Amino acid sequence: MSFPKIGNLAPDFILSDQQGSPVQLTALRGTQNVLLYFYPKAMTPGCTVQACGLRDVQAELAALNTVVLAVSPDPVKSLKKFAERDELNFTLLSDPDHAVAEQYGVWGMKKFMGREFMGILRTSFFVNKEGRLVHIMDKVQTKTHHDDVLALLKNHANAG
Repeated sequence: MSFPKIGNLAPDFILSDQQGSPVQLTALRGTQNVLLYFYPKAMTPGCTVQACGLRDVQAELAALNTVVLAVSPDPVKSLKKFAERDELNFTLLSDPDHAVAEQYGVWGMKKFMGREFMGILRTSFFVNKEGRLVHIMDKVQTKTHHDDVLALLKNHANAG
């Protein structure tokens, strides 16, 4: 498995959000930049820290014309609970068969407490408003993810 290529159009998909409504990536093309981030599991400590960090910088992301789409294998019901519990102000998407995670090369072997298993490799993709993949962040630190994202977006805004 490998990541999609930088510069190419981001692979399109349709997934259900936390309300059960379909969201299609290409529907955002031409209007907004997208931070597409994959995380292992709703309501777990690391994923909560990461999500709350992004929640708290929502105004800054909006000022940079960027929407957040967060993808995990969780069912819609869990995503709804996660969004409500932590007052998340962005879109959570359910990828229960991890087809989109595989498309993006982020479904792979993980190690946790001595066991190996298949799961989401925490990764963020930046898609510009033309729908092209402009950056991949594959060394994600949950505590600083939001700051890293903002720095990258500001850098791109100044470069573009």
